[in-house]
Amino acid sequence: MTTHVARYLLALLLLGAFVPARAQKFGYIDTEFIMSKMPEYAQAQTELSKLTETWQKEIEVQKKDLDKLYRNYQAEEVVLTEAMKKSRQEEILKKEQEIKAYESKQFGYEGQLFKKRVELNKPAQDKIFDAVEKVVKLRKLDFMFDRNGDLTMLYANPTHDYTEFVLEELGLGSPTRNQPGPKGPVKTVMPPKTPTASTDPAFETDSGAGDDVKAPVDKATKAKPGRTP
Repeated sequence: MTTHVARYLLALLLLGAFVPARAQKFGYIDTEFIMSKMPEYAQAQTELSKLTETWQKEIEVQKKDLDKLYRNYQAEEVVLTEAMKKSRQEEILKKEQEIKAYESKQFGYEGQLFKKRVELNKPAQDKIFDAVEKVVKLRKLDFMFDRNGDLTMLYANPTHDYTEFVLEELGLGSPTRNQPGPKGPVKTVMPPKTPTASTDPAFETDSGAGDDVKAPVDKATKAKPGRTP
């Protein structure tokens, strides 16, 4: 059983647990949409983009060094002894492995980009959590769901959408209600391309440098319907 299915069943049990006693009130919000309207989130994405650009440039420099090593090896191969060839090949292989390791460290699973995203997004997430608590107490709700979470919502009645109320608690309410926020500095962070060396019959590598290392990307801002609970 998958995690989201298990949570869905648990939610159903919770919703039905006290139905005989009294009707349960619940609502949902769109946290992605809310975050897209928050200046803290936009600033976090700008910082992440700058960090990504810096790391990408560092990898590009390393790739150029690797390419230079390989070209020199090809140009001088005919005059090299077997021992010298082996030494050069090991140097190239080591450089490839270093680049792959650095790329994984910065952009891999739970790498520096992942950790920095968690750190920079936390202030905005904490503010949303506090606002949700206030809305739940004020509107006397028993449950509040996130339509972008693990809980799969096959259908959501706009009547139960409390996104705008949370925005109002954050001071971001608008008369136009639930219009998409300005794109501005909110950018998608893309991973760099993994460096590769030209194939040479006399030189074999098992570094796996051809495998792509992907960084998590932030989802784009989307619009929401304007129905008020």
